[in-house]
Amino acid sequence: MSSRTLSVAASVVALAAFATWAAPALAQTDPAAIAKGYKAPRDAWGHPDLTGTWSPATITRLERDPKLGERLVLTAAEAKALESDIADGNAEAAKPTDQKLTVDQVDCGVKGFSGVGCGYNNFWVDPGTKVMRIAGEPRSSIIVSPKNGRLPITPEAQARERAAFGNAQVGNFDGPERRPLGERCLVGFGSTSGPPMLPVLYNNHYGIVQSKDQVAIQVEMVHDVRLLRLGGVHEPAGVRKWMGDSVAHWEGETLVVDTANFRPDQTFRGASSDMRVTERFTRISPTQILYQFTVADPSTFAQPVTGEEGWTLTKDQIYEYACHEGNYALPGILAGARTAEKQGKEMDGARGQVKEEGEK
Repeated sequence: MSSRTLSVAASVVALAAFATWAAPALAQTDPAAIAKGYKAPRDAWGHPDLTGTWSPATITRLERDPKLGERLVLTAAEAKALESDIADGNAEAAKPTDQKLTVDQVDCGVKGFSGVGCGYNNFWVDPGTKVMRIAGEPRSSIIVSPKNGRLPITPEAQARERAAFGNAQVGNFDGPERRPLGERCLVGFGSTSGPPMLPVLYNNHYGIVQSKDQVAIQVEMVHDVRLLRLGGVHEPAGVRKWMGDSVAHWEGETLVVDTANFRPDQTFRGASSDMRVTERFTRISPTQILYQFTVADPSTFAQPVTGEEGWTLTKDQIYEYACHEGNYALPGILAGARTAEKQGKEMDGARGQVKEEGEK
């Protein structure tokens, strides 16, 4: 038996094991119930046509506010209040800056950033203004399982992360290789490149193009392109790829994608490189795709993590993401670290591993 055959056989066994472990968490919304008889137009090969530019931008967070417990659906009043808060915040942030303020006093209008930490103000971000709605329901979180809408990280995985990161907050300062991937313009931060593909602070567009044997998803952030092979098997486990190795097939109206073989430096919220991600893309109306995902990694999560997003069709175009054009931040960060070392100071995080922007 060839090594290639052995690796394929091993992949089949691993997939079966993950499928068995993940089965209880697949309590997802039924796309057919939302579509109510809608059938997507077909492409030249008879498949449902997902072609277009789509956006999942939303103020709904990945994880639910613990105060909401197991309540996935918000009331209309709660959703309106959240959206009003965002609108009021944007209006306030759009006002001219008081020229009498010092740098340390400036509030740039972007949550989590202030003073010298304002890399950009509210004008440059576009996280969305609306609560995500699935089948008309305003959702309290993207995660639908576990029922509390929270990542079920095991104590062992938490200990593993603490040991790896040490006192690092946003990465190691030893050299460019130790900085976060998004900062190095390799892949988008916050899992926007996926999988799973999550909305982030800005640049939330996805462009989908289909062919007979492949589906391509252009990610606006950092110019990434995911290539989903229709049919076939995964590459050998030793072949680790950015955004993993994705194999897809059609199940009626739904494109189902199985992704494995992740690089250890690009995983989901502390998961191991052996995580498995299953995604489902279903066009449920002329203007919306229901995107569903399940992340399975027994070494990190006590149970599989399932989430749902509504992707809305837009007439916007995706322009070049010239990530490193005029990027003086990276050499400045490293120069600052070298200066601190000469002064006998150790920068916070200098001995930790890389921690990506957007991760808690």
